[in-house]
Amino acid sequence: MTKHLLASLIALSFSTSVLAQDDVKPFTMEGELGFISTTGNTETTSITAGINAHQELEMWSNDYIVEGLYKRETVEGEDGEDVEFTSAQKFFASAQGNYKLDNPDYRLFLFSSYEDDRLSNFDYQATVAAGWNQKVLQNKRHTLEYSIGPGYTFVETQEGVEQNSAIVRASGAYSWKISDTAKFTQTVSTEVGSENTKSRAESALTATISGNLSMRISFKMDHNSNVSNDIEKLDTETSVSLVYNFF
Repeated sequence: MTKHLLASLIALSFSTSVLAQDDVKPFTMEGELGFISTTGNTETTSITAGINAHQELEMWSNDYIVEGLYKRETVEGEDGEDVEFTSAQKFFASAQGNYKLDNPDYRLFLFSSYEDDRLSNFDYQATVAAGWNQKVLQNKRHTLEYSIGPGYTFVETQEGVEQNSAIVRASGAYSWKISDTAKFTQTVSTEVGSENTKSRAESALTATISGNLSMRISFKMDHNSNVSNDIEKLDTETSVSLVYNFF
């Protein structure tokens, strides 16, 4: 599947980009917050938060992402006493800068990311990569771009074992403006290395409630190919959250 994804992304480089006529804002930023609390046989508190920003300059097009997830649960033990524990605690941040060439749809990218998931197989995962980025499609309704290039990943497992390795990173981002008040977005990425293949994907539907305030339904997947036997390779997250557009 990974080989097919890489081949598809390379093939897209021969596509023709459709330029939009709309003016692009020099800077946009949105904040996202979701909260779930349940009581009864199981008491849970779940919080998701994130910031997503885009900067459009004359020679650079930059994207910044910060995400966090925290979940606390309380269940009744066999002795009748309440047992409280953290069932999810994750932090992720990434930044990508795209340097525009003579044709601004053709760019060279620099990427970095850091992930700390306390309940996964890894103490941390950090990535740096560079390569080719292309905006394949841009019009009033649709945008599509991809990136592909070599990189290096710095990884340490919960047992303190380092799994650093060279990688090939590929990613894609698609946006569909369904109407003036609704938008669908899809992002995918994979980092193929000798020690592990790490993949992420997110599908999201955002609808405007009023002014700068929106509601978002999203589904995320995180997959690692090389984990301990007692750890699931695939993590999923479904959330409903409020989004505020600051700029």
